[in-house]
Amino acid sequence: MNDIFERAEAIVSDAERVTQAHLRRVSLPGVTIGLITLDNGEDHTKPNTFGPAGLLSLNTAIDAALADDSVDAIAVTGKPFILAAGADLTSIQGGGPDAVRVVAELGHAVFRKLTDGGKPSFGFVNGLALGGGLEVALHCTYRTVMDSAPALGLPEVMLGLVPGWGGAWLVPNLVGADKAVTLILENPLNQGKTLGGQAAYDFGLADAVFGGADYLEQSLLWAASVVRGDVVVERAEVDRGAWDAAIARAEGIVAAKTGGGSPAAKKAVELIAAARDTDRNAGFAAEDDALHALSQTAELLASLYSFDLVQKRAKRPAGAPDTSLARPVTKVGIVGAGLMASQLALLFVRRLEVPVVLTDLDQERADKGVAYVHAEIDKLLAKGRINQDKANRHKALVSGATDKQGAFGDADFVIEAVFEEMSVKKTVFADVEKVVSPECVLATNTSSLSITEMAADLEHPERVVGFHFFNPVAVMPLLEIVRGDATDDATLATAFATGKALKKTSILVKDSPSFIVNRLLGRFMSEVGRIVDEGTPVQVADNAFAGIAPMPPFVLLSLVGPAIALHNNETLKGAFPDRFYVSPALERIVAARKGAYYGPDGALDPEVEAMLEKPESPVVLTAEEVREKTLAGLAEEARLMLDEGVVAAPQDIDLAMITGAGFSFWNGGLTFMLDVAGISEKATGRRFH
Repeated sequence: MNDIFERAEAIVSDAERVTQAHLRRVSLPGVTIGLITLDNGEDHTKPNTFGPAGLLSLNTAIDAALADDSVDAIAVTGKPFILAAGADLTSIQGGGPDAVRVVAELGHAVFRKLTDGGKPSFGFVNGLALGGGLEVALHCTYRTVMDSAPALGLPEVMLGLVPGWGGAWLVPNLVGADKAVTLILENPLNQGKTLGGQAAYDFGLADAVFGGADYLEQSLLWAASVVRGDVVVERAEVDRGAWDAAIARAEGIVAAKTGGGSPAAKKAVELIAAARDTDRNAGFAAEDDALHALSQTAELLASLYSFDLVQKRAKRPAGAPDTSLARPVTKVGIVGAGLMASQLALLFVRRLEVPVVLTDLDQERADKGVAYVHAEIDKLLAKGRINQDKANRHKALVSGATDKQGAFGDADFVIEAVFEEMSVKKTVFADVEKVVSPECVLATNTSSLSITEMAADLEHPERVVGFHFFNPVAVMPLLEIVRGDATDDATLATAFATGKALKKTSILVKDSPSFIVNRLLGRFMSEVGRIVDEGTPVQVADNAFAGIAPMPPFVLLSLVGPAIALHNNETLKGAFPDRFYVSPALERIVAARKGAYYGPDGALDPEVEAMLEKPESPVVLTAEEVREKTLAGLAEEARLMLDEGVVAAPQDIDLAMITGAGFSFWNGGLTFMLDVAGISEKATGRRFH
């Protein structure tokens, strides 16, 4: 055992933002608890993580608590709002497979002292707890969770890894195999879905749940009651007869989501399956072996690349003007009060906490938009995500009106969310410009139209900027910020500052048809639509992209809406007629007002099938041929976008496709995947990276 600590000290890196473990003794009636607080010395925007030095610090604190005869029990918690966000990947990525194995074994050696140390231990999950942050709590004898904790989960499979500090064995043996499949496989492969605090308690990950205001005090009192024997914790017996069904479900999820292309997902299934009949030591050793093997895969390299994009590049957007040029935003106006406009209002009021006013053609529509925002705030209150005071304050900040002059006269930022038609948007901005100050930013949520053309007839075209959100607004991280020909630096800086305040991943985009994500998805659907119209069955085309796109193309088209997809492809066909294709079948489907290709039973809708092309000499491709042909088209389009200067670098394309289109971490987004597959060179003559 000592050997692992010596090996760990040898790989401590200066790159690690060390999370220190601070021990203090808390005296309660009849009980003294050694409270260990994890803290990396940063604010809540930089979560605690575990690298070799952080794990060694925790080990020292645990040893001290175990050696202190006055300490009856140990508890581990984190700095405000954060327990820990898992492994510090940046501190070990240069060390190769050997460093990964050392850190895997070290985590097990340190965390298991909370189980085997001879004193009861408590995990106080006071906020975000991902990966190793959740696993350190799982090793404790008992756990409490803050009801408003924003995110608990084991996201490793999304990163090309597996839960490697006990999670793959502990979770199925705590809550059962089926729930383990949800937490370890299904949620990570569903764009990194996590559990909130109350949901984690309901899931069975914690033994008690407490409110946020005095969470730590309540947890300490509860822990003392458990140690004294006043409270007895009871847990449901795990149903080991349900294991085979859970593993079958897991295999189905892996096939549908990854197409068998993720070694990590396959390995996770194996670990969950083995957890039924192996003891803890064997389970932990299997995790060590799995991490060591996965550390040598292309998927992990891609994941580390993706991780770097979202952790670093996303925080320093390429081409953004100096932040000192940004003007303050003290009031926001929104033109429109439909669903998108209402989602925007909710986001702005929650993040900026400034007055937000929705306008529409009549008061009834405006009031409906305000009612939507109020209802969503009430849902957050009911879930414990916000308190009553904040709910009241946010509701009071949202209003609806029909008079733009009265509503927008003192606004600093006005965004339109009206029908995607150039003439409509130009009319809206012409009306708004008459009633706002010359410095007020005019933002458009257009998904495809020219910012330059939209601003061309205005007196101040320099203050018009593209501000394109993705649906659902509250969930999707990406914000495409589009610079028109006349957009000035102050407007652009204000847009980036606002995007940061909204907690979005902002990427600077040149004014060009459909920008980044919708242009690439448009090319994607053009290629697939042409292939299907030429004779390949829809189901074959849909099966071609498991593990590449977040969902099959015709399922994605149904989610986006056939009419919206058609409009996007018509825009792109008009701009680039030699490359983009508008499917006659899609035109018929939109004309018939069909909203989805598949029926409730999962089968292709017979009415939709009847509208598909019936070529005299059908060309039927295999799934592999569909995939290669479509990806070649995407490689060509991405190269052209870079040559045109739509974005600064391939990294921006990948960041956009990960955060705006749900492309997977373990593929590295789009261009990294195209390079690894050899498609970049075949299609364009060179690699992206």
